[in-house]
Amino acid sequence: MWLKDSSIGRKLVMSISGLALVFFLLFHGAMNVALVFSEEAYNWICEFLGANWYALVGTLGLAGLVVLHFVYALYLTVQNRLARGKDRYAVTAKREGVEWESENMLVLGFVVIGFLVLHMANFWFKMQFTEIMHILGAHDFSVSEFAPTDGAGLVKALFTTPIWGQVYCVLYLVWLVALWFHLRHGIWSALHTMGFNNLKWMKRVKCIGTLGATLVVGLFAVVVFYYLGYGIGELCAQAPAVVEAVEVIETVPVVDSVEVVVDTVQTVVL
Repeated sequence: MWLKDSSIGRKLVMSISGLALVFFLLFHGAMNVALVFSEEAYNWICEFLGANWYALVGTLGLAGLVVLHFVYALYLTVQNRLARGKDRYAVTAKREGVEWESENMLVLGFVVIGFLVLHMANFWFKMQFTEIMHILGAHDFSVSEFAPTDGAGLVKALFTTPIWGQVYCVLYLVWLVALWFHLRHGIWSALHTMGFNNLKWMKRVKCIGTLGATLVVGLFAVVVFYYLGYGIGELCAQAPAVVEAVEVIETVPVVDSVEVVVDTVQTVVL
């Protein structure tokens, strides 16, 4: 089959599946921004896109696109390495005109996929999957203190929990940097494969790749920075109480210190 057996066909599959995923990320990012302005609006979207049949069809389609894109990426990378043979070891200097992300797309892809798994465990598993289990009759199934449609509460708790929330925000930003490099080259490469590869379009396509990657990452980053700032503000607000707790602990005899520490920590956290 042409799409599987030819190099151009495989690249075309990569291009179409990749661009489809970019459009999904744009939609997902725009949906997330609603959370900054209205938690009620965001929860309405979560309910609309819960375990309804159209959302489930879309989820299966997205899963298929991710698998297809990843499998073809692995296949093309292996084929390219086999085609170059030992020649790939002959040159150690950076090839002129070849950008860093172009040579590291597979590594960036693994980073994106790895964080995607973490993202799904924290959100999809606790939301849509939980709704599916309820529909199937497992009404007692629950992996979160929040209702499956309370996406706002879930996001806020994850991103603003003292210390861990800030750590997760930083991890999220690292993922977004990897995603930006992956999308920047991916969009350019996809459009290049689809025929926008003459001298007139080369600079335009690179510009489109940069703008597209920046838009996607920017939409996600808005929410991360919003809750990172919120979480840091909460920590600063608790700082006086923490200092006071430390002073109280220091004045307690060693025999009674354990019980006092527990009571004091509970008071500060709550």
